[in-house]
Amino acid sequence: MSGVDWRASAVCAQTDPELFFPETGNLPREAKKVCARCPVCVECLEDALAQDRVYGVWGGTTERERRKLATTRRAA
Repeated sequence: MSGVDWRASAVCAQTDPELFFPETGNLPREAKKVCARCPVCVECLEDALAQDRVYGVWGGTTERERRKLATTRRAA
């Protein structure tokens, strides 16, 4: 899917958005479960990396996981 068309297929669009922005100290397990069954998880992650999204769970990853992935990609 190209552009933002993928968002229409995102499972999170039918889910409470607060689930993807857990409070400090809360684990994002439930958000990651939603992402795991999402058909556009990869597109979401790529968008989050391209937009440098800092907060929340995007593409099944946390802020820390995205930072690590971005650092690894830059080093490659």
